[in-house]
Amino acid sequence: MCRNIRTLFNFEPPATEQEIRDASLQFVRKLSGFSLPSKTNAEAFDRAVEDVAAAARTLIASLVTTAEPRDRTVETAKTKARSAARFGAAG
Repeated sequence: MCRNIRTLFNFEPPATEQEIRDASLQFVRKLSGFSLPSKTNAEAFDRAVEDVAAAARTLIASLVTTAEPRDRTVETAKTKARSAARFGAAG
């Protein structure tokens, strides 16, 4: 369920708005237990996603590091290699 919650800080290029929103959506889904809320809860659910995204943007903008930014393509390749080692190659 939390497949889109990834580290978003200190990457080159920086995290996109879509990545921040996707992570926020997954976080709210996890907290609420809903993957799709009812019409009654949709407004509260959507508001929570926007609030979490705003908090995430503030956090990412406020963090400081002396480490070199990580390269997205390198990190993606590492993730795929770990997944292949764990689950076997998809074929």
